[in-house]
Amino acid sequence: MVVVVVIVLAWAGGVKLFGPARRTALDHLVGRFTYRLVGVVELVIALALVVPPFVVAEGVAATVLALGFVAYLAYARRVRPESDCGCMGGKGGPIGWRSFARAGLLVLTSALAAVPASLWFVLTVLLVFVALSAELDRYWLLPLRRLRVRLSHPLAGLPSGVPLAAGVEQVERSGAYRAVAAFLRSDVRETWTEGEWRFLSYSARFQDRSATVVFAAPTDRFAPEDVQAALVDEATEETLWRFTPIPLAA
Repeated sequence: MVVVVVIVLAWAGGVKLFGPARRTALDHLVGRFTYRLVGVVELVIALALVVPPFVVAEGVAATVLALGFVAYLAYARRVRPESDCGCMGGKGGPIGWRSFARAGLLVLTSALAAVPASLWFVLTVLLVFVALSAELDRYWLLPLRRLRVRLSHPLAGLPSGVPLAAGVEQVERSGAYRAVAAFLRSDVRETWTEGEWRFLSYSARFQDRSATVVFAAPTDRFAPEDVQAALVDEATEETLWRFTPIPLAA
């Protein structure tokens, strides 16, 4: 288990000591110097754990530090609930249950640092740490959510008899595009075709939330008036808004 503690503390200490300046809850509460100093302490303990022989005092120091993280999270959640905890660098978002679960897991692994563990068990624990680290979501969770939107997009189930086609120019001339243009934060990120539909996805920002906009356009004719769209929250996969053209009366 000591390997897990070393990796986590080295990661946390490295981003605090060498990472870019960032306004986090820890920085707000204790100041930039102390923020860097915490990183130094984490790296020193990690180094002490990795250099043989392992002594009980090192595991105790790591456990005390981990308990300090839990206390810090509880205090920061109360006085600055909107701030990033700054524990592992990156943008982890407001302090939530994942932050506390990760800190609790660090307490447990630090207390059991001297206990031998198989390679598979160590890898499993490290994967749990990754899953509990919101700072790493952009590397694995958001791509998975985007893939899910692509495979089971919110515009599924549209009538197959409606002639649809695609193209960036067609989308950009559509009422759907004009309706969400203010929220878009990228050019076309992905495009794919399913049957008579071509789909184009864009990154967006809606009410301070990361989102994906998916457009569906006809493929056999140039018809911007037929373009449809859906805006999906990347964190919850909730469809926040849909644009469906109103058919003209015959």
